[in-house]
Amino acid sequence: MSAIPTRSYAAIRQALLDKQELALIDVREEAPFAEEHPLFAANIALSKLELEIYARVPRRDTSITLYDDGEGLALQAVKRLQALGYVDVALLAGGLTGWRDAGGELFRDVNVPSKAFGELVESQRHTPSLAAEEVQALLEQHADVVVLDARRFDEYQTMSIPSGISVPGAELVLRARELAPNPNTQIIVNCAGRTRSIIGTQSLVNAGIPNPVAALRNGTIGWTLAGQKLEHGQSRRFPEVSSSTQQTAAQSARAVADKARVGRASLEDLTLWQADASRTTYLFDVRTPEEFEAGHLPGARSTPGGQLVQETDHFASVRGARLVLVDDDGVRANMSASWLAQMGWQVYVLDALERSAFSQTGAWQAPLPPVPQPPAIDPQTLTQWLAAGDTQVLDFTSSANYVARHIPGAWWAIRAQLPQALEQIPVAERYVLTCGSSLLARFVVAELQELTNKPVYVLEGGHGAWAAAALPLEAGEQRLAVPRSDRYRRPYEGTDNPREAMQGYLDWEFGLVEQLSRDGTHGFYVI
Repeated sequence: MSAIPTRSYAAIRQALLDKQELALIDVREEAPFAEEHPLFAANIALSKLELEIYARVPRRDTSITLYDDGEGLALQAVKRLQALGYVDVALLAGGLTGWRDAGGELFRDVNVPSKAFGELVESQRHTPSLAAEEVQALLEQHADVVVLDARRFDEYQTMSIPSGISVPGAELVLRARELAPNPNTQIIVNCAGRTRSIIGTQSLVNAGIPNPVAALRNGTIGWTLAGQKLEHGQSRRFPEVSSSTQQTAAQSARAVADKARVGRASLEDLTLWQADASRTTYLFDVRTPEEFEAGHLPGARSTPGGQLVQETDHFASVRGARLVLVDDDGVRANMSASWLAQMGWQVYVLDALERSAFSQTGAWQAPLPPVPQPPAIDPQTLTQWLAAGDTQVLDFTSSANYVARHIPGAWWAIRAQLPQALEQIPVAERYVLTCGSSLLARFVVAELQELTNKPVYVLEGGHGAWAAAALPLEAGEQRLAVPRSDRYRRPYEGTDNPREAMQGYLDWEFGLVEQLSRDGTHGFYVI
């Protein structure tokens, strides 16, 4: 096999400055990725490479550069991507250490481009905000105020500001006039930390909402640090809007998009771009998941607009690609696109769509390579094998899902750390692999067979089938074969984080503008 090529920090930096297409991929698990990584690195863990790569890097001749921090994962990922048909794959010279030694800036946390951009917006536009104590006082005084939570609905349900209504980011400009029809009503926009409340508030300001608008400074973190109580399990959601509200919002959103130099496109343009083998084109539907499932353009991916702006690196992992956004109201796509354009993306909104264009139904399905079909067993068979005492179950779901519920006796493991996991797991006559659906488990069977020389099976249907059969489940962190590095514990999740971690996170966000300046590759601007 010929030597695997390498790319230097200098070459990648120049490609970013030249706005060339590239994918810089960190193949470690999310927790070590969040400790430090380049600004535009995308985290696609080796463990789940086959499940994510086709959607996140759709063009097989994309310039891909892989790295780790000396664990040997990137070399495995090169071989795996080459087997999947990618033809321009290289290693980052020196890995993460090489980037650092060459003078490259390293960032911590996740979704850093979006968070750094949010801080830049606030610093340049002086986005209005109110402290948690000020908002609490308004609520206690029963002032004319409405609190709009710009996060996903599931995040809102976990914890929310008292009286808050779930209005995910891209919905704000469309819905705010209905939720606060009196122009004197004070609108407060919150998220868990800072970014989505800043972007949400500035969206309303940019769109010319007549109401006074302010971000809840530092979100639910700030609320918690102020010693104030949050609500849990709330279900207040935005209502539908009238046609006149929609038309007013559409005019405002179009004006903002035009100011941000968002491109306009037709279905004919989209067809030509999708046939262009020299460029990557992502097609994102920024409406709610429910609207997407009811009818969407063929080939579109469901990416609610607020999350697309917040997690752009997760959905569009090829920096320099072309983004095409679609909705059916002229508001959400234009507002989302206005932010993406300012974040340095070449972005277009599809115009003049007929209802008939939304011809596909159902949830988005990730494109996958051929899925291995190893021997499979049903839950009843596994029950018998476990009773005989000669079988070990390995669970490859997320650690959070495993802790919440798993098959009694199952061991949790990370695919990319199988050798380390097997040092902890008792030797068995056979192994059964599972995860939420057993999709990921199917890709692990051959690897485990090679390591153990024992029969390996998958549980057909995974946890879902086991639960549907009404078989016992247990919860807790017992039998973790490797540390829980698959997910970074965000300081803004939940209220049980140490105060020092919450304050440290805020301090880090405050420093992002300066760090952007040191990095010098971002290409952001603020209208």
